[in-house]
Amino acid sequence: MNRQHKAAVAFQKMEIRKMVHEHFDVAKRYGFHGTKRDYEELADYAVTAHKAVTGKRTDDEQDTAIWFPKWLDKAHKSFSTPRPKPFVPTLDQLHRTLRAKDAAIEDRLRPPRPQLPSSLPPEDELLVDTIFRKRGVIAKVARESVADVDIARLRPRQWLNDEIINFYGALIMQRAEEQKENAVPRGKVLRAFYLSSFFWAKLTSSGYEKGRLAKWTKKLDLFAQDVVLIPVNHGNAHWTAASINFRKKRFESYDSMGMAKESVWKQLREYINAEHMNKKKKPFNFDGWVDWAPSDTPQQDNGYDCGVFTCQFLESLSRGEDDFIFGQENMSYLRRKMVWEIANLRIRNDL
Repeated sequence: MNRQHKAAVAFQKMEIRKMVHEHFDVAKRYGFHGTKRDYEELADYAVTAHKAVTGKRTDDEQDTAIWFPKWLDKAHKSFSTPRPKPFVPTLDQLHRTLRAKDAAIEDRLRPPRPQLPSSLPPEDELLVDTIFRKRGVIAKVARESVADVDIARLRPRQWLNDEIINFYGALIMQRAEEQKENAVPRGKVLRAFYLSSFFWAKLTSSGYEKGRLAKWTKKLDLFAQDVVLIPVNHGNAHWTAASINFRKKRFESYDSMGMAKESVWKQLREYINAEHMNKKKKPFNFDGWVDWAPSDTPQQDNGYDCGVFTCQFLESLSRGEDDFIFGQENMSYLRRKMVWEIANLRIRNDL
């Protein structure tokens, strides 16, 4: 049976690799800037993330035949949109063009969309290089600490661990506590409460009661917060961000691979109802609440940046922003920015 399973897995890998080879030129036309090897690594990571998110086996031929082509198509569209073919406009199309021009004029009257810089100031770039060379403990905040082996995860092409994710969450919490009602240049700091990556592990493995999750909010009223932020580790293979947005009445899932939604929404709904029963002694009122996973969520095009995307999703949400201004092209800058922030114990604003 084990031999048959290995053979099935090998066959699936061969079929997926064949599809990848066939679609590489298509991906390049859509704007993929990496090499063929980069494209193969992205596809391999997609398989790993799909298994972690859905719990389905990698040798499930029927499942692979359904989801993988759909993922390829979605990934291509996220790289870029190809130029439309020239056409002779109809009267209706001319009307739409005029309306689009009117909309463009209105857009120009609005404030321009912020653009992230490509690098830190020179003196801060030098500091980041120094931090990478440092040994031992790099920084401590609240109950979190980061050592040299952890900070090395912020070098290029590295997968982030719990220590980096949770330290960044602690910085978000620290800022929320210090500036609860103060305006900042890129939005307003909300009443945000961060639940560490270990919270999600307990929620999904043990549940609310057995996991003793009531004690995680013993000293605060969760329902008085604007937003609850949760990093989600799917099978130790993929990071995503989850949020309970009390201001907008939304259970939110943000995934840079576009996979995790239904399972996250289900867990969030079950958790908030159990928490309400425990603290308020009655069921939670779900009237007006919706599940939310926007289709324009920024997407990664490799197999290692999911943790950086997750941290940036959570940071933006803590300011009430879900119109994310970062993408794959900003990951190199954001990794080095996070090194600086961890060492200096504060989240910076470079806009």
